[in-house]
Amino acid sequence: MKDTVTVIKKRLIAAQDRQRKYADLARKDVKFKIGEVVLLKVSPWKGLTRFGKKGKLAPRYIRPFEILNQVGKLAYELALSPQYQHVYNVFHVSFIKKYNPDANHLIEIEPVEIQVDLSYEEQHVQKLDRQERILRNKSVSLVKVLWRDPKVKEATWELESEMRNRYPQLFS
Repeated sequence: MKDTVTVIKKRLIAAQDRQRKYADLARKDVKFKIGEVVLLKVSPWKGLTRFGKKGKLAPRYIRPFEILNQVGKLAYELALSPQYQHVYNVFHVSFIKKYNPDANHLIEIEPVEIQVDLSYEEQHVQKLDRQERILRNKSVSLVKVLWRDPKVKEATWELESEMRNRYPQLFS
């Protein structure tokens, strides 16, 4: 009986050593300096959204934050923005990634006029194409219009009569 227990213990220790060896190969000692800018990993748990990000297509890391303080060997205190005031601001190094600033990361924000009902109107840029669609017993005139949305530029086919009424300057 004692022999089997010692054999089991030795095998458990051997398995733990083997797993530790493989884990140590992938482990990197990451050190950050106070004042350095880092990205924060968003790890959504099932049914829980702490940072407003959820789903497969949500980003893995969110905006750059500055390191305020080192707490222990493996934790850092971050300067979170006021929108994340409900989140505790100390994170383990596994949730932090070094931020390499890039000129492509700068996003120009265009002002958007928002109505009282929290909607906005897309602005047309130009008329691209005109087309006649023949249905069973009538024909419909369509116009392809390029829109300037705050986020994307897209072109859609619209009824020519509606576009003439709404945007007469497009047809002048």
